[in-house]
Amino acid sequence: MAHAIERGASSEPNVKVRLLRAAEAHGSDVVQADGYVFVTPENLASMAGMMKDFFDRTYYAALDRIAGRPYATLICAGSDGTNAVRQIERICNGWRLKCVCEPIIVCTHAQTPEAILAPKTIGENELRRCEETGAAMAAGLALGIF
Repeated sequence: MAHAIERGASSEPNVKVRLLRAAEAHGSDVVQADGYVFVTPENLASMAGMMKDFFDRTYYAALDRIAGRPYATLICAGSDGTNAVRQIERICNGWRLKCVCEPIIVCTHAQTPEAILAPKTIGENELRRCEETGAAMAAGLALGIF
């Protein structure tokens, strides 16, 4: 899903796109970015551990420094995904970010231990939605809409 966002956003020649894993991103990365797409799996009705760690590590470094910037959210969930969306929305509200599209939740319907632990395959339609979101985010940034 993150690579699909990157492909879509990279279609805009006037926007520099950086794809960072949550564990690799720092407060300075957040402050330097003009917009954000947060992509995470949901685990036990919560955003996954590394994304939570990312927000824990970067929140205060970016607080009061990034207000008004655009963001989007993509969640890969086994059954629901809405709680992870709510968690990210609360953090982004604290940062005073502006949500620029409805969250995308891709549901894998993984409900058994085997299915939950197995690698996930995201369908073409869902990947296309992610790519379109990346393209729209980049176009909005390039045009100064966000």
